[in-house]
Amino acid sequence: MSNLPLSEQQQIRRDSLNEIRKLGINPYPAAEYKTNVFARDINNNFKPEENNFPNVALAGRIMSRRIMGNASFAELMDSSGRIQIYVRRDDICPGEDKTMYNTVFKRLLDIGDIIGIKGHVFKTQTGETTVHVKEFTILSKSLRPLPIVKEKDGVLYDAVTDPEMRYRRRYVDLIINPEVRDVFRKRTRIIQSMRELFNLRGYLEVETPVLQPIPGGAAARPFITHHNTLDIPLYLRIANELYLKRLIVGGYEGVYEFAKDFRNEGMDRNHNPEFTVMEIYVPYKDYIWMMNFTEEIISKAAMDLHGKTDIIYGDKTIDLTPPYNRISMLDAIKEHTGIDISGMDEQELRKTLDGLEVPHTSDMGKGKLIDALFGEKCEHHYVQPTFITDYPAETSPLTKMHRSKPGLTERFELMINGKEIANAYSELNDPIDQLERFQEQLRLSEKGDKEAMFIDLDFVRALEYGMPPTSGMGIGIDRLTMLLTNQPSIQDVLLFPQMKPEVHNQKTEE
Repeated sequence: MSNLPLSEQQQIRRDSLNEIRKLGINPYPAAEYKTNVFARDINNNFKPEENNFPNVALAGRIMSRRIMGNASFAELMDSSGRIQIYVRRDDICPGEDKTMYNTVFKRLLDIGDIIGIKGHVFKTQTGETTVHVKEFTILSKSLRPLPIVKEKDGVLYDAVTDPEMRYRRRYVDLIINPEVRDVFRKRTRIIQSMRELFNLRGYLEVETPVLQPIPGGAAARPFITHHNTLDIPLYLRIANELYLKRLIVGGYEGVYEFAKDFRNEGMDRNHNPEFTVMEIYVPYKDYIWMMNFTEEIISKAAMDLHGKTDIIYGDKTIDLTPPYNRISMLDAIKEHTGIDISGMDEQELRKTLDGLEVPHTSDMGKGKLIDALFGEKCEHHYVQPTFITDYPAETSPLTKMHRSKPGLTERFELMINGKEIANAYSELNDPIDQLERFQEQLRLSEKGDKEAMFIDLDFVRALEYGMPPTSGMGIGIDRLTMLLTNQPSIQDVLLFPQMKPEVHNQKTEE
């Protein structure tokens, strides 16, 4: 970056920076700048007849300027929004020396610079709420020009829409696209909504290891690293499930974690290699109870965010009001293909998938074949929230066998808008059965399944001490945020999505 030639605008700003310093002004002061109000508070609450903002101090970024001789207007943006400011030469330079206005404000300041201002609020003749500036302080000189964005009647013009730039330089995206900042505020509110509910129930928020000797709790390809001191390979966690269930063994009433998980797999509009998941485990419950609880979590988040449970996503209206529809995976396949696969063996399933032109590979076992069939022919139909229940045992090695349906497990996935939002089980707590399931995963791995689970003998040992009947559930926070904020891509709800590193050539970078 430092070896790249400067653009004309970058050089001009550096020249201005040097002139500011020559005037004895520190363009990056260290002292605290005390503010007493935000732009939004002034815009929403100013009453001219009451003169209720006689002394304000706020700080923000210059977003536009209109220089008009001895008086100028500018627009200042802080974290809450924008407000117009009015700067008059004789107010900020009451003596003979007019340098701060004529030289600094008019010539050396630029759009993007961060300043602090003090003054009082008034209404212009056109009725616009404005801060009449009596004093200003340079807080940070911007050395790169911002993309020019104009706003009129609440509509942004020329906003940066190129995804490559928006995701790679999120800091610029956040400056010039205020609706993007709002998405991430809403993301925080979604997480807060869930925390409030869990804490009200008395469940404990915990932290579990990110670096794990065995990547357990899900079927996924892990990232591998190396610990130099111990001289052992370690894995970035693909799930936190097995550690949270160890805590249930330890006697907690319920535990949950908002966790960063990592999977060394594909990237698309719904997948990022680093993602956020909430997992919760509650003893003495089953997956039927967890369905009801999941409905409560999702509907509460919608209410807390929007004040209602019907939301707009793209061109669809989705109703998140409980109860949600429930259908078994096999019944869903029969409904959308007309084929009953319940009694089929692996060979018959392969022929069925061939006939339906569903892609599959030789290393896929019976469970993955069923999952592929559901994903290709059924998943996209479930726009309104629907629990898909009773998954094959082969794809659910941590789940109790179904109490009345041989070969199936007590598992559900919540589908909304054709995407999985939540995944839950009646947790397997039989240590002998669990070890056998792990060993079956090992056989799948030897067959070529790169997502098969490792055998975690310590987890089996924990189960041997006794884990009460438990239900656990995970919600993908990124996908839930996409849904509740009407965002089409996971990159739009991640502040810094994973991207291929930039390759800088020696061309001028604006």
